[in-house]
Amino acid sequence: MPTTVAGKHSLCLRVVYALCLAGGTWTHLQVALAHGLWWDYGGAALVTRVYWTALLFLDPLAAVLLLMKPRLGLIACVSIIVTDVLHNTWFALHNPARMDLYLSQIAFLLFVALTVRAAWKGAPRSKPARLGISGSEA
Repeated sequence: MPTTVAGKHSLCLRVVYALCLAGGTWTHLQVALAHGLWWDYGGAALVTRVYWTALLFLDPLAAVLLLMKPRLGLIACVSIIVTDVLHNTWFALHNPARMDLYLSQIAFLLFVALTVRAAWKGAPRSKPARLGISGSEA
């Protein structure tokens, strides 16, 4: 459990991020349960089908990493939401899109962009791996 104010603030932010990613997971899970993993999303481009299906696995992975390996989780979270908004902006320019989901992704992107520095600052650093080599070289 974090003991500093920055650590507690980081944990709170990372929990919010993880909950938002869980919401994304739920959305992608509903699609997979209704249509299967290989659904073509009504004729969407292959890159769209692969990306949206991959989010079913990437969103929960990032959510877990946010709590278990915070800095790696923050990198994953930022990467996912940036690419998601960029992709969905491209998609919405060429296809009908659910604006409620799209706007919620933009809101999450803005929230992450405005708070990720604080989340990073207070996140615990991973300890470097020890190679198990003692004092002298062979």
